[in-house]
Amino acid sequence: MTTLTDDTLPATPRAMRDEMIVFVLMALLLAAVPFTGVYPFFVMQALCFALLACAFNLLIGYGGLLSFGHAMFLGTAGYCSAHALKVWALPPELGILVGIAAAFVLSIITGYISIRRQGIYFSMITLALSQLLYFIYLQAPFTHGEDGIQGIPQGHMFGIFDLSKPTVLYYVVLVGFLAGFLLIFRIINSPFGEVLKAIRENEPRAISLGYRTDQYKFLAFVLSGTLAGFAGSLKVFVAQNASLTDVHWTMSGEVVLMTLVGGLGTIFGPVVGAFVIIAMQQYLAGFGQWVTVIQGAIFVICVLTFRRGIIGEIAHYFRRSL
Repeated sequence: MTTLTDDTLPATPRAMRDEMIVFVLMALLLAAVPFTGVYPFFVMQALCFALLACAFNLLIGYGGLLSFGHAMFLGTAGYCSAHALKVWALPPELGILVGIAAAFVLSIITGYISIRRQGIYFSMITLALSQLLYFIYLQAPFTHGEDGIQGIPQGHMFGIFDLSKPTVLYYVVLVGFLAGFLLIFRIINSPFGEVLKAIRENEPRAISLGYRTDQYKFLAFVLSGTLAGFAGSLKVFVAQNASLTDVHWTMSGEVVLMTLVGGLGTIFGPVVGAFVIIAMQQYLAGFGQWVTVIQGAIFVICVLTFRRGIIGEIAHYFRRSL
């Protein structure tokens, strides 16, 4: 993946200052959405997928590991949170924790199985594990098969915030997204993140320096899968359902598309990519199945014209870290 990330700027004080300025601007713009008349469901859905794409980017953009099975963390957390909310009648904050815990355990198991493989073999194992879970959830009684878990109660978070109110729900989802984004930002700019970048660029050299690369990649996989599960738990409150769509391999493909369109190995690229893809799905729905064709055409154009992605090209042009 070095051909897509070879222009990444080092983590200097100036670079971190630029990133924090952009983060503050992004947070202010997102906080102002309820006052702009923009459809809140669209933005909440985009925020959930943006967090998922950022979690995926942590693995591929900074660890050099291409997973074709990240949908299994999104879907598993969604199913577990939905079941905890509807059947166990847990409050929203505990329902989210149940989903995160499920994704955490799943990432440990799947990471232990797949992380010892390299390249396409790693990707194929993650795809196989994801499809295995898809068929398990298709048959499992608690998921209700193709019907999914419907009518999930939103409840009152911490007994105070009524999530049935769109504005309240929006700000809860926004806070969750910003918290996840900041955690990923901190990971990337930590010594652990620097070792991940070294492994991405030249793993044999990292090994020669004494780093146990398998342990670093395993931890990156677990962090990425857990954060993807957090996105799945938040999505349950937005859509009020958990379905097989979130576990299917096509969802993993959409996450790859979001990351590449926005900018692989950039901080803000996955966020922009998620908003672009979700906006196309939302506003081009009238074209039916042609939406997939349009997305494919845009992806081909992106690869041919600006290989760094939208944010990657902007960062490269201005020589800024984004």
